[in-house]
Amino acid sequence: MILKRKLYLASASPRRRALLEQVGLDFVIVRAPVEETLQGPLDAALSALARKKALAAQAQASNGVILAADTVVVCQGRVFGKPENVRQAQQMLRALSGTVHQVKTGVCVLDGVSGRSLCTVETTDVTFEALSETQIAQYIQSGEPMDKAGAYAIQGLGAQFVRKINGCYYNVVGLPVAATLGLLRQLGVLG
Repeated sequence: MILKRKLYLASASPRRRALLEQVGLDFVIVRAPVEETLQGPLDAALSALARKKALAAQAQASNGVILAADTVVVCQGRVFGKPENVRQAQQMLRALSGTVHQVKTGVCVLDGVSGRSLCTVETTDVTFEALSETQIAQYIQSGEPMDKAGAYAIQGLGAQFVRKINGCYYNVVGLPVAATLGLLRQLGVLG
């Protein structure tokens, strides 16, 4: 794959960085913090938040293409981002235990020159095993849940809780790779 313009990743996520490296894309990380609030219908709100992140990075990346994303977990109508503390991580894992939940990622690519943007939301269904309090405590003690939406990492120790998925695995990791590459192709910057 050849990028026709410089790619900027508006994300501090090591998982997104690793996924882009895995598919051979060169990119520069830019930091453009924004308030991460979701208002209105969830898919539209995730797209809007990803676009807001891309726009916030535009000043640092006006000569290239900016990629931004945001991932949440949805379980029985409740939206989970990253847990703020151990208690919140416990609550999230208890809620996910023995259920099917959705992982949703809003992705936006923004052409820093023209201002044109393309956004999408990818949804993956994840079926969790029933978790014991001991499993939850041991997992939280590992530290892994604390910076992950929904308090688990499918690509790490959290894999032990996942019975099956329906949809894009990489979306659960934090970036739907095929959908993201599709957006870059539609924008005309990936050959």
